[in-house]
Amino acid sequence: MAAEQFHVAEVSPSYWRVTFDNGPVNLLDPDTLDQLGALVERIETDPHLTVVVFRSETPGYFMAHWDFMADNARVAAMPPGPTGLHPYLDNFVRLSKVPAATISEIRGRTRGAGSEFVLATDIRFASDEAVLGQFEIGVGSVPGGGPMARLGRLVGRGRALEILLGGDDIPAELAAQYGYVNRVVPDGDLETFTDAFARRIAAFDKVAVTGIKELVDTATLPDNSEFAPGLQAYFATAGRPEHRPFVQRLLQEGLQQPDGIETNLGTAIGRLRQE
Repeated sequence: MAAEQFHVAEVSPSYWRVTFDNGPVNLLDPDTLDQLGALVERIETDPHLTVVVFRSETPGYFMAHWDFMADNARVAAMPPGPTGLHPYLDNFVRLSKVPAATISEIRGRTRGAGSEFVLATDIRFASDEAVLGQFEIGVGSVPGGGPMARLGRLVGRGRALEILLGGDDIPAELAAQYGYVNRVVPDGDLETFTDAFARRIAAFDKVAVTGIKELVDTATLPDNSEFAPGLQAYFATAGRPEHRPFVQRLLQEGLQQPDGIETNLGTAIGRLRQE
């Protein structure tokens, strides 16, 4: 049985804090998809829940990225979720539309699938030490979790292409300037700041919170049909034989480990590709 990755602390009936924990750098994997689907269903059906904060206690990492060693055959064989989309997309689409406000408390590195997760939440507060990015182009892949659909609406077309085609690390201050995150908070103050904001929302009427969110969603969220082509492109491009030696080199240099190349992955990939 897989270890629990999402640890839910019910601060009050209207406020949950969810801590993600999966290995030394918080990788996402097939078990993450199963457990996130179950968590999203809990959030969808709780009659009192008004706000959820997602966080990490793993030093230096919120959600690193998808696990390069994951069983992709298992992922490809997963049946569609309630939206009719593959569970990877279904989870993120449903998360973006749950009848509660969702907040990412981003401390540490958040790239690839981790970036796609936070883009599916409503509000993103980042530590001044946080790093975001979509590095997939560096390993020859099209991102699969919807950043092409979401980023352009947040940061504009040009900046979305800068992030996706550059594949570089985006420090928190620049991410805030672009609109990738809502704001940057000093690392030591992030938890207190996020908690205070969440408690404020939790004190408000759920009907009003849900009604406001539904109308903002209608005006701003991509249509579900925009997501499937990205995941299809990911399955078609990820793991191609010509890129495997480069991925092996990254693994040898500390990919998926707390130190080494994982600390500056986006920047390092660009440098190594140009050697």
